[in-house]
Amino acid sequence: MVITSLLTIMTIVSSMTFRKTQKVIFFGDSITQAGAKPGGYIMKMKDALAKKGNSDYDLVGAGIGGNKIYDLYLRMDDDVLSQNPDVVFIYIGVNDVWHKTSFGTGTDPDKFEKFYTAIINKLLDKHVRVILCTPAVIGEKTDFTNQQDGDMNAYSQIVRNLAQKWHCGLVDLREIFHTYELSNNPGNKESGILTLDRVHLNDVGNQLVADKMLDVLLSK
Repeated sequence: MVITSLLTIMTIVSSMTFRKTQKVIFFGDSITQAGAKPGGYIMKMKDALAKKGNSDYDLVGAGIGGNKIYDLYLRMDDDVLSQNPDVVFIYIGVNDVWHKTSFGTGTDPDKFEKFYTAIINKLLDKHVRVILCTPAVIGEKTDFTNQQDGDMNAYSQIVRNLAQKWHCGLVDLREIFHTYELSNNPGNKESGILTLDRVHLNDVGNQLVADKMLDVLLSK
């Protein structure tokens, strides 16, 4: 009887799949900082996973308002690597472009690429799965007449190139937002479709980002 019971327990245990919860960190600026608050894209992702009964992921926000690419590099040891993440989303670039005109303190393209590359390499050295996100919008006009559209397109292409070079995942928010705006912004409005203020996400924008990031997260 004892032997039979032990065999039964061993059979049950051997049939169970033990999976480590993966820590997923979202590394970015004020958009990501807001994303970790109620209604934000990180919280929407958590809700979607809970509805699926998926407890394989622990989602953590690591966004700080005003951050640019070199700010991320300077704080990545304390705010990201110290948490031993399995997956890191990097969502940065808006302030690197925006602050050029608003404060005169943006990031030149070559420096943006170098700091971004250094961040990727530090994460890959720790065997972290890296997913890059292109910066979405600074203004929602669909005809590329927003003031920073030229730089936004150029910096987004840098991110795409880095994702391809280093075999990282990619959430191309720049392209995703533009495609959405073409269908949903017939009045060519500067804000109010996916953003509150041309940059920061409204509820629809947060949902769109959450859906697309979750698709990429679960694709592997």
